[in-house]
Amino acid sequence: MVRIAFDKELVLASNFLLQHLNRDELRELAATTSLTDYGPRAVIFQKGDPGTSMMAVIRGRVKICTHSLEGKELVLNIINRGGVFGEIALLDGEPRTADAVTLEETNLLVLERTRFVPFLADHPDVALRLISMLCKRLRQTSEHLEDTMFLEAPSRLARCLLRLASAFGKPDGTGVRLDIKLSQQQLGCLIGVSRESINKHLGEWQRDGLIGVESGYITLIDQGALEAIGCAEPGNAAAELAARAQSAAPRIL
Repeated sequence: MVRIAFDKELVLASNFLLQHLNRDELRELAATTSLTDYGPRAVIFQKGDPGTSMMAVIRGRVKICTHSLEGKELVLNIINRGGVFGEIALLDGEPRTADAVTLEETNLLVLERTRFVPFLADHPDVALRLISMLCKRLRQTSEHLEDTMFLEAPSRLARCLLRLASAFGKPDGTGVRLDIKLSQQQLGCLIGVSRESINKHLGEWQRDGLIGVESGYITLIDQGALEAIGCAEPGNAAAELAARAQSAAPRIL
């Protein structure tokens, strides 16, 4: 398997838990990490497995997901190169709360809890910084839960596309292209919406010029209209219609 050159300290510093560590602290922690390789569609861990480590994606992509009793998959997150997952296990050592599966050949940088806990004992001020970052992440999780509970499908899908653009977007000649290929089923699993509903809204937005779809890749052409749809109040279908109508209106350049 191909491996790429990378800076362990920079990878660790990109994580929300560890971004406030200074250079010496990062260097000390990086020295305890190891590199592991996985093929495509490999199970890294499953829900209920012991939480013993945090992982950072050096190459490839990882899907974080869970399943209902009926076997329906819910995709919680897609971890791209440079992203980190499993970090809560560093602090509590509790069983995993979801599955982690590679989407392609993947290299992971692994930090074991058995190395991290002694590090915290030697650096008690770091623990206070971690508490602050955990509180910030909890607020973000609450916002995501509100999206799922209270927003209608178009708003949830628009916000999902905008979040994906923030993480995986690359500007091109027409807008921002998502550098990640997700099926309509996978998009639906991300936001708890049926594949049929995803198909309907993507088709409408493509016809209205809000997005482009080519070979399975989505380009956000009119982010302003998508933001308006994402902010629509529950039950306010007029907001989506207005956003789409605005995108279709002639523009003076």
